[in-house]
Amino acid sequence: MSKINVRSPYFIYFKDINLTSATLEIRIYDGAAETSWQGSPQYTLTSTAVGERITFEIAELIKDYIPAEFNGTYPNLLAGGNDNTTIYVDYRITKYISNVAQTPDAPVLGLRAFYGYGYFEDGSNPQFLQGYLQSNTTILKSDDDSLKVPIDNENTTSVAFLNKGEQIYVWTPSAGSKIQDQIQYVSTASADVDNYRDRVETSGGTYEDNPCIQEFLRNETIYPVDEVIINAVEGVTVLRVENISECKYTPYKLTFINKFGAYQDLWMFKNSKLAMNTNEEMYKSSIVNNGTYKIYDPQIKLLTKNGNQRLTLNSGYYPESNNEVFKQLFLSEKVWIKYNEQTLGVNIESKSLNYKTSLTDSLINYTVDLSFAFDTINNIR
Repeated sequence: MSKINVRSPYFIYFKDINLTSATLEIRIYDGAAETSWQGSPQYTLTSTAVGERITFEIAELIKDYIPAEFNGTYPNLLAGGNDNTTIYVDYRITKYISNVAQTPDAPVLGLRAFYGYGYFEDGSNPQFLQGYLQSNTTILKSDDDSLKVPIDNENTTSVAFLNKGEQIYVWTPSAGSKIQDQIQYVSTASADVDNYRDRVETSGGTYEDNPCIQEFLRNETIYPVDEVIINAVEGVTVLRVENISECKYTPYKLTFINKFGAYQDLWMFKNSKLAMNTNEEMYKSSIVNNGTYKIYDPQIKLLTKNGNQRLTLNSGYYPESNNEVFKQLFLSEKVWIKYNEQTLGVNIESKSLNYKTSLTDSLINYTVDLSFAFDTINNIR
């Protein structure tokens, strides 16, 4: 069945002899797909026919119902919450022929909607009916971090993880009819574990940072994977995984929603710079008291003052094939960073992206400016 990528228009087009108007009912929900029309639609749209033809566009209405609230834990079959980037959609059309209502058409049930999009060149109603939900086949990650591979549960038969030619784990899809189960983040690690520190704390231990631990992490790959083989409807896809050991700088992991509507990780390995902008509101007060004033009492006073921190990240050297990943990062509406062991929302402040090639740039490094998506002083009231 086709699917909806809600960041691009999704058109429902039909025509009929003597068609004068039509009503479209849309029901949006999570959980398991319905097998019959349930009623109680969130939207009922009516349109007048032009030349016996009608087109409805529904993607933007559906988008508001996809929560996509990433808290650092990737969605999985056992977890609940508002982290899913998918939703089910049912719709039903009632036609009016010569202004007379007809019996409603058979409803379309269990249409999957993803928080994704297509490019102009992909045409109308882009589908992306595939198993592997990323564009890059070369993945760079920190050697102390687990690998998360987003997979369409309906379109994939198996995912095999290998290290130095030895198969270490094979994943096969689990039966799950809930819309939250449609994207699986396949890994050799637990869904709640990203790195060595997470593994210690998740098991109830206490992580103590010291030079010995740091030396161990620099020399040992905690989740050793260098190749992933995916069997899906599009065929066999082979991923090459590079485990990067960065000793000088602190690597940062960005997680964003890519064009397929899946959470994707992107590591920034090199130098970072933290800065802060401040903003303020001033007012002019009356300081006269009994015909005089105190020269140390300021006439122009501060009403409110806050700040917003910015971070400039450098990617380190990436292969040219990852240009598409940076493109999708810049186009993403939702981006997070793992910073000081917390998952925080950020906004990409860089407004232009100059695509780099190995022919003209030799070594490809990207600089990304971002701002934390909150004020520095807590003012949530």
